Amino acid sequence: MVRLTIDDRPVEAPDGATILDAARQLGIEIPTMCFMEGCSPSTSCMLCVVSLAPSGKMVPACATAAEEGMQVQNDCPQVRAARVMALELLLSDHAGDCMGPCEIGCPAKMDIPEMIRRIAAGDTASAIAVIKEDIALPAVLGRICPAPCEKVCRRNQLDEAVSICLLKRFAADADLASAAPYVPPRSTAKKKRVAIVGAGPAGLSAAYYLARRGYDCTIFDDRPKPGGALRDGVGQDRLPHNVLDKEIEQVLRLGVALRPNTRIGRDESLDALCDAHDAVFVAIGKTTPEAAAELGLKAAGKGVAVDGATYQTDRPKVFAGGDVIRNRQLAVRSAADGKEAAEAIDQYLCGQPVTGPEKPFNTRIGQLEASEVEAFKHCASTEPRQAPPQVHAGFEKASAIAEALRCLHCDCRKPDDCKLRMYSRQFEVRAARYKGPRRSFRQETGHPEVIYESGKCIDCGLCIQIAAAEGERLGLAFIGRGFNVRVAAPFDKTITEALAVAARRCAKACPTGALALKQPEG
Repeated sequence: MVRLTIDDRPVEAPDGATILDAARQLGIEIPTMCFMEGCSPSTSCMLCVVSLAPSGKMVPACATAAEEGMQVQNDCPQVRAARVMALELLLSDHAGDCMGPCEIGCPAKMDIPEMIRRIAAGDTASAIAVIKEDIALPAVLGRICPAPCEKVCRRNQLDEAVSICLLKRFAADADLASAAPYVPPRSTAKKKRVAIVGAGPAGLSAAYYLARRGYDCTIFDDRPKPGGALRDGVGQDRLPHNVLDKEIEQVLRLGVALRPNTRIGRDESLDALCDAHDAVFVAIGKTTPEAAAELGLKAAGKGVAVDGATYQTDRPKVFAGGDVIRNRQLAVRSAADGKEAAEAIDQYLCGQPVTGPEKPFNTRIGQLEASEVEAFKHCASTEPRQAPPQVHAGFEKASAIAEALRCLHCDCRKPDDCKLRMYSRQFEVRAARYKGPRRSFRQETGHPEVIYESGKCIDCGLCIQIAAAEGERLGLAFIGRGFNVRVAAPFDKTITEALAVAARRCAKACPTGALALKQPEG
């Protein structure tokens, strides 16, 4: 046994143990990307570096043997700085997007590529579950949204964008027409009450997401029927009232109460509302500084003044969102405000720091060369953009599937399992700090189970070791020299030929999205 300290905590480790092994005995997490139990350490990522006192020498914890009397520093500014640099260097030529351009362009940040994959597979029921994680009124927005997501769709570089809004509408309409429309999972009921002032897109969205979190929500609206500008400001040729009514019904099914014909400031004061509820969300639509002042809220140039990240007003427990803070009259933006405000309200009611929704970490390839666009084409249909037979009509199922198959799938297939993304977010790295000429985008989609994108590979070699251990006849190897070395099938063979039996295990072990399963498990 050897005795050492890690962050001034003593530990005894068996002879032959590494610093990483000793840290794990203490419950200390040392981040790793290229290390995996049962495989030889490659020390390629250098994320697990620690400092040895008193010399200050940096060593990789995964491959450095623990020695008697070692004084290891894992949690200190020098080590953190080294890890940040390691991550930023790995990102410097990373050729891949964490999120597809369409998802970034969507104000609600909906997982559009995943929705499209579900529709392409004919699984409309699971597509609506993906949609409603981020959009409470998809049948509505599928009809009236100006589709900023389609404006940034990479398919535009080939012919025309994927009809994202019509696909969203298709899934939502199919759900509403089903015998049992989708009911999202709900948290255990909380003994907290939230008042929502306004039954437009922002208020309905906030109610939907707060009710899902277990809060007792009541919507107050000054009109006889809910919907706000969705009901009064959009023609029925574009948004039939029966569609709006059905979608609102799905919000109310979560236990949301509705108080129509109740104007706050006339029939009931904001003070009384605050006294009777634990939080209030104001979403009354376009307003004037005078009207905001009458409610007792500070006004700004575009309506009620709020913190841009948290939607908090200057009044305790009162939040606001939608056109009342923007005057933009964009329903999808208002719906996104409601979802994001619900996150902040939940933080407030749980006694947590109110920071608003976490901004996802993202890397972007940027503008593609013509040859790179060609690489994306191989996983998509070459059919032209589908069009419904009539204006304001939606897709039938066959047309929806055909349109979904046009998607280039620009997003990463491992957004939640990619260690590079996870640690980049944790260490708050700047993806573009060392940005230079990036690697060319490459994508191999011929394998029946996995996709390989060499531009995301960090040369950890785990897949090489796993393939060898699984007895692959060909396997994978490091090809090239110096900075140009890459993991690939030897002898110019394909990934399909290289990974006949070990593909799934290699994809699961890959610390980035370089090797990913085409279809998630479970």
